[in-house]
Amino acid sequence: MMMIDTINRKSAQLRLEPVDAARLFADGLTPLESVDRFLAEQIRLKEAKSTALRIKRANMPPLKTIEEFDFGFQRSVTKEQMLRLCDFTWVEDAYNIMFLGPPSVGKTFLATALGYRALNSGYSVSFLTLDELIRLLKTNEIASQSKQRLNVIYKSNIVIIDEVGFLPVSKVEANLLFSFVSTLHEKTSIIITSNKGFSEWTGFLGDEVITTAILDRLVYRCEIFNMVGDGYRLKHRKSILG
Repeated sequence: MMMIDTINRKSAQLRLEPVDAARLFADGLTPLESVDRFLAEQIRLKEAKSTALRIKRANMPPLKTIEEFDFGFQRSVTKEQMLRLCDFTWVEDAYNIMFLGPPSVGKTFLATALGYRALNSGYSVSFLTLDELIRLLKTNEIASQSKQRLNVIYKSNIVIIDEVGFLPVSKVEANLLFSFVSTLHEKTSIIITSNKGFSEWTGFLGDEVITTAILDRLVYRCEIFNMVGDGYRLKHRKSILG
């Protein structure tokens, strides 16, 4: 027990992660095997710590997984397509993904599931609604918290913008969105969820020229999923009394 305490104390001095030494070295290993196992455990713990930090910074909604998604209910996208996207080669080339369709067809679910897969694969992700993004952009110069959050977003490998089109934006806000998309263009992957088809974007952005410029940058390198069907939550609603 004294030796285990000594190992953990020295690990702390070296800023290594604390380990369960009794479990690690219980198999009568040779000295070299013990060192190898200790180092492997350090790598595992540091990766887990890094992943937890990435998830915290990402501001993700509750966990969703591709395995949980009901592809039988939503047939506009397949499990095979989603799993192919999980190799994240598209992130290296700064491709975008757009999930379009009416409310409750699984757009945010799939965007969230891809976000968590990316985080667990070592990529940095930022998740926010369009309304939140506009608020950050408008207060960037006067609020330190907005500036700090935007700095994190700009450094992300993937930016997920949820609920695009739910609320109209002013011309000034549309220009801010254009500048934001232009900054990320061909550098950072963007995942968009929207309840509006492209022909309807001018309606909530309020300017045809700005709309065309934004869409031009988003769809240049992009996988687009047009999702149709009845809303999942209405179809599977739960009541208090059963």
